[in-house]
Amino acid sequence: MDSLSLLADGLATAITPENLMWAAIGVLLGTFVGVLPGIGPAMAVALLLPVTFGLEPTQAFIMFAGIYYGGMYGGSTTSILLNTPGESASVMTALEGNKMAKKGRAAQALATAAIGSFIAGTIGTMLVVFFAPALAGVAVKIGAPSYLAIMLMAMVLVTSVLGSSRLRGFIALFIGLTIGLVGLDMNTGQPRLSFDQPLLADRLDIVVVAVGIFALGEALWVAAHLRRRPLSVIPVGRPWMGRDDWGRSWKPWLRGTALGFPFGAVPAGGAETPTFLSYVLEKRLAKRGHEFGNGAIEGVAGPEAANNASAAGTFVPLLALGLPVTATATIMLAALQGYGIQPGPQLMTEHPDLVWTLLASLLIGNTLLLVLNLPLAPLWAKLLRIPRPYLYAGILFFASLGAYTANQQPFDLFLLLVFGLLGLAMRRFGLPVLPLILGVILGPLMETKMREALAISGGDPAGLVDEPLAVVVYAVIVLLVVVPLVLGRVRPRRTPTEAAVETPAADEPTEKETVR
Repeated sequence: MDSLSLLADGLATAITPENLMWAAIGVLLGTFVGVLPGIGPAMAVALLLPVTFGLEPTQAFIMFAGIYYGGMYGGSTTSILLNTPGESASVMTALEGNKMAKKGRAAQALATAAIGSFIAGTIGTMLVVFFAPALAGVAVKIGAPSYLAIMLMAMVLVTSVLGSSRLRGFIALFIGLTIGLVGLDMNTGQPRLSFDQPLLADRLDIVVVAVGIFALGEALWVAAHLRRRPLSVIPVGRPWMGRDDWGRSWKPWLRGTALGFPFGAVPAGGAETPTFLSYVLEKRLAKRGHEFGNGAIEGVAGPEAANNASAAGTFVPLLALGLPVTATATIMLAALQGYGIQPGPQLMTEHPDLVWTLLASLLIGNTLLLVLNLPLAPLWAKLLRIPRPYLYAGILFFASLGAYTANQQPFDLFLLLVFGLLGLAMRRFGLPVLPLILGVILGPLMETKMREALAISGGDPAGLVDEPLAVVVYAVIVLLVVVPLVLGRVRPRRTPTEAAVETPAADEPTEKETVR
């Protein structure tokens, strides 16, 4: 009850006309900036940080909260419409959302993303209000062995979305892990796969990789086939979600929220892993599993909810422990310190007005995000009616702008071209994109956590299973590997007729595509 009364006081402060104005400005700026490939919410907050110097701390963080959620949704908009993730957490949304857009269901994909973001963000914020101290205490106890086990489980689970050819999937995963090795070794300082190029000494920016593989690869693939295929205008479809869409979305919204919030609340977590896990879970549970890879609405609803629930969860370690989980949280921490405020266990007692107004502004920003973007879903979807040559010319421009803006280095434009050609080659040979992105994102994190666990145990491999949670996760991994093998041997063999009529997987090229 104390939390509710404090939240009510925060709402009373946040709903003043002036503060509502700053929240609306933050949501609109975040959405518009998030639409640009490569410019996510972290960069938006960083760019707008000087603008807030003349504002009160409460007003500044109300606007930051709107930018945070708006940037998340803006990234999903480009993922759905243009197959161009605005940030790494929006990669999963591109898999099914863009397929829905190409089938004339862009408005439904945008609507389920907006509603799922609203539900997950609201539930996540309320969980922060009631359970922040307890969750912060639990999060501190989770160590490197458990992180390593969870990320390894994500690697194993991703085999369920590799298509019918496991070999091609593991080839893509190996390429992604190799790309993740580029840069200086964190322990020895030795360059790895940098080819004596100083600009490769740092880790490759995941946004440059994702935009190159998805956006540039898609544009090159379309350009290569424009003369062979008639130029067509993609229909927008019905502007709102139907009863079937609602029925297929509400459970993924709740499951995505349950997956995303704990990962956001855990220090050193993030939205990438829960969005991967949410996609895999929805494919496992879907009654229409054959639609995955061809535009399943569950594949948009679940990851988007996980993304926003994770975003809400990041405020647990930020406010209670002073530990930023994401790049945006790091910038917000710097801004807090710039106002002379140090997040930590004493923050809620020393600055309760700021904390509870910030939490209330998250609820208001979430509501404004839905109110402003849900009616705009059909309008956004009409972008797909632009003729493809003009549309992909715009994609190339904004992809190049986003890649350059990420580090202000012309070299990133060269990397964008390299990864675009790699994306084109992967489409040509039927290699799935998801395992590559997973390897790039989780590979360096796995290496860091494994070395941390081994350092704590003095090099003893037993240190990798030194926590109960890690043991449980490894047991789940064994079951995930062994059970399909056992079922494959027990299940009766298919007749040649059954095998002949089986439709090819989405990630596999059809016979016509192979010949082409």
